[in-house]
Amino acid sequence: MPFKIIRNDITNVKADIIVNSANPKPVYANGTDAAIYEAAGKEQLLAERKKIGDIPVGSIAVTPAFRLSAKYIIHTAGPVWHGGNMDEFGLLKSCYSKSLEKALELGAESIAFPLISTGVYQFPRDKALQTAVMAISSFLFKYDMLVILVVFDRKSFELSGKLFQDVDEYIDECDVTDKAVSEYQQNRMEEKYRSAVSGMMPECIYQTGRERLDDIIGNIGDTFQERLLKLVDQKGMSDPEVYKKANIDRKLFSKIRCDVNYTPRKKTVLALAVALGLDIKETDSLLKCAGLSFSPGNKFDLITEYFIKRKIYDINTINLALFEHGQQTLGV
Repeated sequence: MPFKIIRNDITNVKADIIVNSANPKPVYANGTDAAIYEAAGKEQLLAERKKIGDIPVGSIAVTPAFRLSAKYIIHTAGPVWHGGNMDEFGLLKSCYSKSLEKALELGAESIAFPLISTGVYQFPRDKALQTAVMAISSFLFKYDMLVILVVFDRKSFELSGKLFQDVDEYIDECDVTDKAVSEYQQNRMEEKYRSAVSGMMPECIYQTGRERLDDIIGNIGDTFQERLLKLVDQKGMSDPEVYKKANIDRKLFSKIRCDVNYTPRKKTVLALAVALGLDIKETDSLLKCAGLSFSPGNKFDLITEYFIKRKIYDINTINLALFEHGQQTLGV
């Protein structure tokens, strides 16, 4: 199953397991920790937590979820940030990896994480996010599970670095260019249409339109499903390789494979294009097979186009950029 990032209160998220960024001691403090205790029933949860005792940093413990809709709460003690010189990255990665391994052991189909250690422990958000994505991606390449990273507010999700600055610049440049080109093309099309139609009789217009329609119907190419499966074969990829790299569910990919007339959403087509490593022309062709196209001035399209043109085919990197800009993500 895929990985998705959402902006929400983790206590409202429906998942088999909720992960709590916990205090190493059997107490609760502020932020996510306090919210989970309140939602689950703080007296019951604290009593259960005291039975466990201290949790070493980077490790986990499991309790019932009580009033939460989840089956279990995994409590993990994240590291305090000391500048990155005290194995903070390794300990944070361990929080995610051990939680995921335990979820697998418990037979969970879904798990929701907060952005661990980014509150009072002051782990830099962009570095914490990169660590989380690396750990989750590594797990999902081997196993199927729905993993949700829950971000509470806008300030909790602020990316930095040249790559994402370049994305912003690309969007700004394309927005200005596309508006100018769009207005020019619209005027030119209107002029050509008026010129072409002015000398025609109504029956001529009808006949010309009918002939063109017959030509189009007679030259229908591959369906989306047919084109996709040909590309999968050409790339020499297995089904699991494709749907995992595309961040889509195995059941959805199976549905596409079995239905020659399957009509996908744009984000599914683009996710598969990224998974297959298609260039921009191949991507455009695959979109057209689904009756879709890139839309000039559409931020979602521009961001995805930016990465494909530069042959950056990591689905999580693209989705982080999309999420930061308030767009839907690829795949799920």
